[in-house]
Amino acid sequence: MLMGAYTMALCLGAALAAGATAPLEHMFNDLWQPALAFWAIPAILAAIVWLPQARANHHANSQKWYVVGLWQDRLAWQVTLYMGLQSSLAYIVFGWLPSILIDRGLSAVEAGLMLSVSVLLQLLTALITPWLATRGKDQRLAIILVLSMTLTGLLGCLYGSLGSLWLWACILGLGQGGTFSIALALIVLRSPDAHIAARLSGMSQGVGYTLAAMGPLLVGVIHDMTHGWNSVGILFIGIALSAALFGLLAGRNLHVQAKSLPL
Repeated sequence: MLMGAYTMALCLGAALAAGATAPLEHMFNDLWQPALAFWAIPAILAAIVWLPQARANHHANSQKWYVVGLWQDRLAWQVTLYMGLQSSLAYIVFGWLPSILIDRGLSAVEAGLMLSVSVLLQLLTALITPWLATRGKDQRLAIILVLSMTLTGLLGCLYGSLGSLWLWACILGLGQGGTFSIALALIVLRSPDAHIAARLSGMSQGVGYTLAAMGPLLVGVIHDMTHGWNSVGILFIGIALSAALFGLLAGRNLHVQAKSLPL
């Protein structure tokens, strides 16, 4: 439940930024630099609030632990690759969906609003999906369902009629809220104790987000090479199928075989 609430907070912030940046640009005399720089303010405020908490937590934890065998564990890598691949689709949406929609005929404000609503709908599945996914024997069915919705929404935004774009954006948002929240929940579900969960979190998000950053780059390369968006759909399908493969492996009811030992 806490992972779901955490994901909801991320989605709410992303939705606010997606919807408000274009109006901010108009407010700043059509300058995009201050519109983007504005979002440094909440980051600075969060750092001011969080720094005392981090220092207090560091001094409170006197017992040190280390984890062995995590980087050699296949399940840990399956969780990591699922995290990275589904995050790649999310980064593509954040970075390129407005440009795709604008090229399809929407204004910048309309495209930003559509992305904002799509991300806002992630709030629903971000909280509900991890809870539902833990009601069964494992998370494989839930992973396939939310990835199918994500891919359907992406392809609909790319190839669907202009009149149906809102429908596809909504399906996309519901799917991505589930894929991300399950990815975070898997970190906990596949870990036998809190120390391993902390290290698996660092591994899956550190390596996973590095991998995810390749997605938007590849979209840009394909767009420049083909001078259009139609071929990008092949990339969407490839990433989604790869995420499904590693999701099926990571979704099994198993624990990583790493061990946590006190120093």
